[in-house]
Amino acid sequence: MESHSNISEFILLGLSYDEDIQIFCFVLFLFCYISILVGNLLILVSIRCSSLFHQPMYYFLSHLSCMDICYTSSVTPKLISDLLVETKTISYSNCMFQVFAMHFFGSIEVFILTAMAFDRYVAICKPLHYMIIMNRTRCNLLVLAAWVGGAVHSIPQLSVTIQLPFCGPNVIDHYFCDIFPLLKVACTDTFITGILVVADSGIIALITFVVLFFSYVIILFTLRNHSTEGIHKALSTCGSHITVVVLFFGPLIFIYLRPPNAYPEDKIFALFYTIIAPMFNPLIYTLRNTEMKNAMRKVWCQILFSKEAHN
Repeated sequence: MESHSNISEFILLGLSYDEDIQIFCFVLFLFCYISILVGNLLILVSIRCSSLFHQPMYYFLSHLSCMDICYTSSVTPKLISDLLVETKTISYSNCMFQVFAMHFFGSIEVFILTAMAFDRYVAICKPLHYMIIMNRTRCNLLVLAAWVGGAVHSIPQLSVTIQLPFCGPNVIDHYFCDIFPLLKVACTDTFITGILVVADSGIIALITFVVLFFSYVIILFTLRNHSTEGIHKALSTCGSHITVVVLFFGPLIFIYLRPPNAYPEDKIFALFYTIIAPMFNPLIYTLRNTEMKNAMRKVWCQILFSKEAHN
């Protein structure tokens, strides 16, 4: 990857200088990462190996789990390994890859969450036409649109970052390569670039959050005419989705929809959308969902019994 600078690597300051805190964070984030992988793989396998895969909501959920794994894996393994070393370095190429991967997989996740909200809107507000509107072709098109949207968002972000000249210092006050910390160490005026980043990332996050918010307002308004059991079931499903949206979008909007500056507390907020939200997604979608729990029990019992029979 061609660099417009004389810097071949960056030094990441990480989360803390304190050795005890770093050891604590290593254990904590290793546990979180394993939980993310195990939880999302359980959901993926359970949905793909059951009849739930043919239901639009779970079809989107399987893609969300896949994105969670890809998204957090672009940052978390590096964070965990860096907690064991004194000097945390990352090559220029890997740094640019992190910028691309974070924005690519992150924006796909945003668009899939939006597709899931649309699915819930159709299911609750237009139940008689649900299977016609949310047919497999349309579901595939929504997932494809999410991937295209991810590319349309992330490629300009990467292009802007690659154009930045870096001539020293090369110290980034973060635990991964993000655009705002990189703008801070670029040896050029980055005001216009920062405005473009806010216009892209911040406005996408805000618009999708507003769309999601109003879709749930409409859903809750429509639920007035449903039975108590129907309301409880709908609120249970929607409640899970709303929790995921708040965990993911809150920190994103805080970081990207403001003047383009990097602040030390950004690292704490970034933990929410890089580690905490992907870790809680499987718990939120399984603990509050009877269909999901039944499917997981059935699939994994079949797998275990088939292994025992084979032995």
